[in-house]
Amino acid sequence: MGDVAMTVPVLAALVQQYPEVKITVLTRAFFAPMFAQIPNVTVYEADVKGQHKGVLGLWKLYQSLKDLGIDAVADLHNVLRSNILKTYFTFSGLPFEQVDKGRADKKALTAATHKVFKPLTTTHQRYSEVFARLGYPLDLEAVSLPAKRPLQESTRKLIQAPTQPWIGIAPFAAFEGKMYPIALMQEVVRQLNATSAYRILLFGGGKKEGEELQKWEEAYPNCLNMVGKISFEEELALISQLDLMLAMDSGNAHMAAMFGLPTLTLWGVTHPYAGFYPFGQPLEHALMADRMQYPLIPTSVYGNKFPPGYENAMQTIAPEAVVQKIQHILGGN
Repeated sequence: MGDVAMTVPVLAALVQQYPEVKITVLTRAFFAPMFAQIPNVTVYEADVKGQHKGVLGLWKLYQSLKDLGIDAVADLHNVLRSNILKTYFTFSGLPFEQVDKGRADKKALTAATHKVFKPLTTTHQRYSEVFARLGYPLDLEAVSLPAKRPLQESTRKLIQAPTQPWIGIAPFAAFEGKMYPIALMQEVVRQLNATSAYRILLFGGGKKEGEELQKWEEAYPNCLNMVGKISFEEELALISQLDLMLAMDSGNAHMAAMFGLPTLTLWGVTHPYAGFYPFGQPLEHALMADRMQYPLIPTSVYGNKFPPGYENAMQTIAPEAVVQKIQHILGGN
């Protein structure tokens, strides 16, 4: 989800700087709402579990895409499926450029020995380089990000907080290595709730996460668990209306940043240097585990690999520091 969200600022820049270009985004239907506000963009559903499954399914997909009159292909994913499509498109003679994921540089950044600790090219810049190779160089600093989306009246009634600043909190991540300990995040929520200054909206996915966040809603009067209560499309609209998002190195951070929302991120065994920092966010909007205590950070790009003991790295980020950073960003005391 995060990779898809990171394409939004780049595609926004492309259509703003080349308004004659029309884009067809090939992605899963679930992600289509992310692109709803970008002009000249249509979404073509990749049904990878149905009619487009396997090599023959991808051949059918290729035939359908070719019939759209596409002039060039920008592969921003560079995985097995897109490489198979590349083979098909190559036969047709269409220009096909793929993102360079910089695997060698990322391997050096995450190495346990002879680590090369330096900022790598951002993922957003890697995406833009694909379009540059197709003849469309981009200025990402000049992009106007998608505007806030209007909320449905049902969502406004659910939140019931017209005057308080809205803080979104997404406490979960795909891997343990980049997830702030639940007990510490609950302490962040407790401290924020105690101020009665904010409406705290909790984001997650799935039954287990929803059950955990429901406990927080019941314990803290200023909290509201959003899991399972609104559609993904309406969730994006709600995120666009937040005053601040607190998240891990995760998809929720990128969805908030694609609206230009102040986004505070917490980092464990991953690190912004790997290139996945939310678009347009100043580096001071990141709180990172202490590298003096855990010098091997980053131990992996995705947070799925770390040596023994590093599961405690995020405990070096104090809940008080998180709360103070939120208050500083929002201009409070």
